[in-house]
Amino acid sequence: MQETLEQSIGQSAGQIYSYLSENSGEATFTKMKKDLDLKGNFAELGLGWLAREEKVELAKSGNSLRVRLR
Repeated sequence: MQETLEQSIGQSAGQIYSYLSENSGEATFTKMKKDLDLKGNFAELGLGWLAREEKVELAKSGNSLRVRLR
């Protein structure tokens, strides 16, 4: 059975959440995306999922985007 798009996005969100938990709860989006090696735009989609659920805070810091667990 093939995974649905929603399931893939949910898995990406889970990977991002776990990554942040294991890295003091905060990272730049660029570093996190590189470390997780999420394909296509799944890093953005997963991050959006977490932001919508109010699990993360996003903050612009110069040219980078910082992501922090709430």
